[in-house]
Amino acid sequence: MHEISVLDLQNLRHLIGGYTTTHCKMTDYASQTQDPEVKKLFQDAANSAMKNKQELMRFL
Repeated sequence: MHEISVLDLQNLRHLIGGYTTTHCKMTDYASQTQDPEVKKLFQDAANSAMKNKQELMRFL
């Protein structure tokens, strides 16, 4: 496996943090809405953010 540079680690940290924030916000929005379609949209976005975060964590 290739070594990861400090810049790469900083970029990963930034991206992972962004996906974490997105997941939390989308989950919160989904819990606040009553419309089932909007709720599903937010839940799908939260799930996607978590999946992306987990994929990036594999690089660490």
